[in-house]
Amino acid sequence: MAWMKKSTGKSPGQHYYSDEDMKRVGWCLNNGISIAVSPNWYGSLSTWIIEIKIKDNIHVDPTKYKQKEVLEKMYEYYKYYYDKYNKQ
Repeated sequence: MAWMKKSTGKSPGQHYYSDEDMKRVGWCLNNGISIAVSPNWYGSLSTWIIEIKIKDNIHVDPTKYKQKEVLEKMYEYYKYYYDKYNKQ
């Protein structure tokens, strides 16, 4: 629609995920583990941070990531927690 303004928000870009990635993400979300990326509003706006929520505890990865690597790292975290806690 012509009257709508274009969004000017930040985006971490795209990461092409696999079926295995989605299996791990789904398992983590169903078990109270979620991982989010957000702009580093308090530092360089060209960097991103990763927040990991496990049950009611939130942890922030101290590393600041560039746009091209932050989503890849997020899926690495999902794999880590899936492998650590999914004891079948």
